[in-house]
Amino acid sequence: MKIIDVRCFKLREEKGVIPEGFWEARLVRPVDIYERFRSEGPEVIGGRHTFEQLFLEILSDDGLRGVFGPISGNIAHIILRSLKYLIIGEDPFAVEKIWDIMYRHQVHGRKGECMMAISAIDSAIWDLIGKAKEEPVVRLLGGPVQDKVPAYASMLGFSVEPEKVSERCLQMVEEGFRAMKWFFQYGPESGVYGMQKNIELVKTVRDTVGYDIDLMLDCWMSWSFDYAVKMVKRLERYEPKWIEEPFMPDDIDSYVRLKRMTDIPIAGGEHEYTRWGAREILKRGAVDILQMDVLWAGGITEMRKICALASSEGVPVIPHAGWTEPSQAIIFSHPQYVCPMIEYLVKHAFIQQAFNKDKLRPIKGYFYAPRKVGLGFEPDMEKLVPGEVFV
Repeated sequence: MKIIDVRCFKLREEKGVIPEGFWEARLVRPVDIYERFRSEGPEVIGGRHTFEQLFLEILSDDGLRGVFGPISGNIAHIILRSLKYLIIGEDPFAVEKIWDIMYRHQVHGRKGECMMAISAIDSAIWDLIGKAKEEPVVRLLGGPVQDKVPAYASMLGFSVEPEKVSERCLQMVEEGFRAMKWFFQYGPESGVYGMQKNIELVKTVRDTVGYDIDLMLDCWMSWSFDYAVKMVKRLERYEPKWIEEPFMPDDIDSYVRLKRMTDIPIAGGEHEYTRWGAREILKRGAVDILQMDVLWAGGITEMRKICALASSEGVPVIPHAGWTEPSQAIIFSHPQYVCPMIEYLVKHAFIQQAFNKDKLRPIKGYFYAPRKVGLGFEPDMEKLVPGEVFV
């Protein structure tokens, strides 16, 4: 079996897939230290306008294809211009060899979008292997080890106004979630007012659902160390399950210092790449929970190694899950003590799965072990844009 082609194709929906007002609020961002960025509103995607997404497909000489997506235009460009020719003619079952070829060739792309492109190719190859073997990818990885895994509702893009927060919290609990993550909207540059609003958000959640529901809080790399110290002192009474990404990913020292100063577990690693990035975080004892993303950190092939490293240090891995299917393959092929939860980005999953024939959603707060062949999703090819296949 050989890889004979690598292509990208576009799916399109002419009427609005994403309704107006879909993004109710945005999270604080590192660039918000500059005033002109703080005034920007929630990101708007789609609305009533044309909605398009790009997908990757890898074709084999026996007529099978591995599919993955959606991917960005930048990722598609890297795949087609820099990586495609490296894997044509290779045996897709030799995933370790293919990964190593791409990694060694892209020496200036060990992080960022190039590693995301490598991750996408790797995941599409696993989908192809699953189809060739007529098995779910999780079976090929030695699973399922767990039959079901609790999901937590990740509330990115939801309003942080108290009345709406309470309404959404109750809705998530009604749907069966026993954990949820909310995103802070303010950082150090917003002063005392922003700090009070952040505390108001946390207090509102606790007043609404109590302490039987786990609460996680995402800072999205936007805090300074002094601000983080002040915040954790105020947050400890609300017993968060974790504080996520308080600092920029390269500022590992601040993670280490903050972790020593608070009883609140510290989570991070979402914006780090490969086993070497994971090793540095783990070696320094910087986090209590490792959150590297399967589709950013190097794909399924690399994420297995990351999980092995983390488990040897007793650090659980709860991947950032912009794409649910590859995360499931990793999580369900590891024991509960290695991968105890799965993130469900409520609004982002709606976008990510916009062209999936079957939508993958938690059932009463749980995901169940995948049973479908490959990665288990199939894009709606009736939405294919004729003539827009990129090679």
